[in-house]
Parts: sequence; structure tokens; C-alpha cells
Amino acid sequence: MDFKRTLLAAALPFTAALAFSLSSAAHALEIKFADIHPAGYPTVVAEEQLGKTLVADSDGKLTFKMFAGGVLGSEKEVIEQAQVGAIQMARVSLGIVGPVVPDVNVFNMPFVFRDQAHMRKVIDGEVGDAILAKITDSEFGLVALAWMDGGTRNLYTKKPVRSLEDLKGMKIRVQGNPMFIETINAMGGNGIAMDTGEIFSALQTGVIDGAENNPPTLLEHNHYQNARFYSLTGHLILPEPIVMSKITWEKLTPEQQALVKKTAKAAQAQERVLWDAKSASSEEKLKAAGVEFITVDKKPFYEATASIREKYGAPYADLIKRIEAVQ
Repeated sequence: MDFKRTLLAAALPFTAALAFSLSSAAHALEIKFADIHPAGYPTVVAEEQLGKTLVADSDGKLTFKMFAGGVLGSEKEVIEQAQVGAIQMARVSLGIVGPVVPDVNVFNMPFVFRDQAHMRKVIDGEVGDAILAKITDSEFGLVALAWMDGGTRNLYTKKPVRSLEDLKGMKIRVQGNPMFIETINAMGGNGIAMDTGEIFSALQTGVIDGAENNPPTLLEHNHYQNARFYSLTGHLILPEPIVMSKITWEKLTPEQQALVKKTAKAAQAQERVLWDAKSASSEEKLKAAGVEFITVDKKPFYEATASIREKYGAPYADLIKRIEAVQ
């Protein structure tokens, strides 16, 4: 009898620890993170590190699973899933956010940033934080946490674009934002809204004559196989927010919320280093594959899009002044 009591007493701590472990696992909150970019892409690599940090620093109370390559759907579909809490986190393009949270369109306007360095200083400062807050405080159902660098967007086409005249009548894919469509139209092209996953076949079949994006996207999505001319218009320099479902955010403790914010900002810094390296290597690989990089006179493109800035810029006059003031 005494032996049985001793055995039971010895087993109790183990049983309690196992029960606690099982209970913790059962109550762990899974973070599913979606990105349309493939594995190895700078945003995805930084997001995977974000996940590792969340798991480690939350003592396993948060778990993490990365879904890269658009496996959970287009960005529009991912946002819709995040809004209802089916996906917990994502990196999304501002072009998708703009129609729902109009204030972010200040970043979506053509040539609003002087160059990439200017954009980075803006998103690292008060203006960047203000735009994140605009997203969070809207009815969008998402909490905006940090910025990824989406690079400088240029035109890539089947036929060379060396001037505005060359672009005339070309069907150019853009994200589904009226401002982007009108920007291409103002430059003489024909803006066509289309999901990223449809671009390759659309280029292949002649549904579109080109698209616009950065070198890593041109390379990683294999668009260069059908669009071998890359014109350095620099018409858009778009930062991209990391967002969390508001439903998920409200399930977190204050400490976990602080941890999520901290890791998101760390991912912002890490992705920037990765981006610069990836962008440089992508440019080298594209040139080696026969893609022609075309330096254009940006002034005509800037002047052609003045009507877009006039039409959409009025509500953001103060923000635009603050952006221009950043040195």
C-alpha cells in the first residue's frame, strides 16, 4: 500500500505537467501567415523569421505556419479571409487596400516619392505610422503593424517602351485600384486590372502587352519569359503593410500584442536588407536571361500623370506636404 502511494505521489507531478502541456497546446493560438510571393522571396524570408520569433518568445502560446506562393488565394481573397479571422496575418499590397481605406492612396499616387531612399525615410517616420493607424482605425477589420519594401515599379513589356509614344495603346496589367488604371491610361496605355496569378498566361496569350512591377517579381513569377523589355519609369514606389486580422488581435493579451508589433518591426528591418540584395541579384539574372533594361526620360511620364495627382491628391494635401518635407 505504501509502495502504491509512493508511486502515485511520484507520478502526480508528471501527470500535472503533461496535463498543463496538453492544455497549453490546445489553447495555443495558431498564426497562419499568407503571402502571394514564393518561398525565398525577401518578404517571405522575413515573415518566416517573424514566425520563429513569435513562437519562441511567446513560450509556445502562439504557433506559426507560413503559406507562401499564393496557396491561400489572391491578395483580395486573403484579405477577405483575414477580415473574418480565417487567416491571421498577411503581407498585402496597398493597391488592394486603397479602395477600402482611401487615406492609403496618398502612397499609391504616381511619383509621390522622389526615390526609394525617400520612401523608406517616410515609412520609418511619423507619416508611415500615421498611415498604419489609418488602416487599423478603419472598418477594414485589420491591424496594420509594419511596412515591407515592395520596391520600385517599372514597366515590363513585349515591345520596348522608350517613350510615352511607345506605350500608346498597350494593354498593361495593374493591381485592382482605379488610381493605377488611370495612371497607366494617363501615360497613354490601357490599364487592365488582374490578379498576379493570371499575369503569366495573359502575357503568353496576348491578353495583355505588359505589366508593371519590380525586378524580383518579374524574375520570380517568370514574367520575363514573355516580357523581355524593362523600362525604368519608376512611376510607383509602393510600401506594403503587414496586417493582422482584428479578430485575432483582440484574442491576444497586451503582452502578446506588444510582441507581435515588435516582431513585425524587426521583420520590416530584415526584409529591407534582403530586398536590396535580392533586387540587385534579380537585375543581374534578368539581364543574363536577355531582358533589356531601358533608361527613359522620366519627366514626360511625371508630367503625364499630373492629372492623377490633382484628381486624387486634394484630400491628402497635408500628408503630401509632410511627405515632400522628409529629407
